[in-house]
Amino acid sequence: MRNHLIDVALALGVTGLLVAEGLNGVRHTPFWPVAVGIVFVALLLRRRYPLGTMLVVTAVAVFTPTPLFPPFFTLYTVAALRGPKWPTAVAVLAELVLMFGFAPPHDLQGWRVAGFEIVLMVIVPALAGLWMYQRAALLGALRDRADQAERERDLLADRAVTAERRRIAREMHDVVAHRVSIVALQAGALSVRAPDEATGQLAEVIRESSSAALTELRDILQVLRDDSPESRALPAPTLTGVRELTTDLAAAGSPVRAELPDPLPEVSDQVGRAAYRIVQEALTNAAKHAPGTPIDVRLGTEEEALVVEVANPLAGSSGLPGAGYGVIGMRERVTLAGGSLRAGPDGAGSYRVRAVFPHAGGAEC
Repeated sequence: MRNHLIDVALALGVTGLLVAEGLNGVRHTPFWPVAVGIVFVALLLRRRYPLGTMLVVTAVAVFTPTPLFPPFFTLYTVAALRGPKWPTAVAVLAELVLMFGFAPPHDLQGWRVAGFEIVLMVIVPALAGLWMYQRAALLGALRDRADQAERERDLLADRAVTAERRRIAREMHDVVAHRVSIVALQAGALSVRAPDEATGQLAEVIRESSSAALTELRDILQVLRDDSPESRALPAPTLTGVRELTTDLAAAGSPVRAELPDPLPEVSDQVGRAAYRIVQEALTNAAKHAPGTPIDVRLGTEEEALVVEVANPLAGSSGLPGAGYGVIGMRERVTLAGGSLRAGPDGAGSYRVRAVFPHAGGAEC
């Protein structure tokens, strides 16, 4: 748009000066108004057809009141767009033919004037155009180099991320998977050799949980090792998995009291996944920091919102190690799902995690 406005302004300015000189009688030639009109159209098209407009303007310039004035701009355009190539040489030659082809100088004074005209009307626009051509080429090369550097930086970053992911996958496989496999094997052996039925059932729950953890761990390791987008889609937990979480923990011997509606509220996948992870993390924290205490899990709706609560009496920690990021992770998940979270002592002797998620409401699944 900016170039079009410049072309229109230049065409109007040049033709305006030519018309003014023609009307003032600077130089009368046949059909000069037609020649000025052709120059106007040519100047509008000079960027699209630089050499063609240069030749047309040079051909009709002899009929304009100031013959050397219009080719000045078309010569600059050819040099700026084509650079040091044959179109620029042809344009310079056409300009020289226009200057000396019909009336060459015959004396020293004429040659002096001609030399001044060559410098002003040929060398200056040609050099200015070539400078603009080189400047544009340099800027283009710098842009290409910057783009290439950015692509290389992104490629190196992707490679670093991939290498780090694979290193983490190796460490998880060598350490975590090995430990969980031992737990599963020992629990399986205990379930077979259990001295009583209760111990056997508890050992079987441990074995099933360990096997499920191994399966999930293998899925995560596959995602870490493989870069393809298809491999990054892990099975997403849903709200229906909350019932299984409480059942498994109760089977492991923890006193869990679950208050879950039947059927469960229908929520989006993101909300269902976040609610599942909140219950999972809260149950883990309760079993870790207050072992043996009853855990209450409640899931329901209040004012078109899904409410998830997990509470347990305050008690001394079991001494199991923890990273301290559980509540931070829960808060991030709830925030991403558009909800709110409160976690901490409720003033009634319990530690309560309460998450509120917006949902459509009304639909049941």
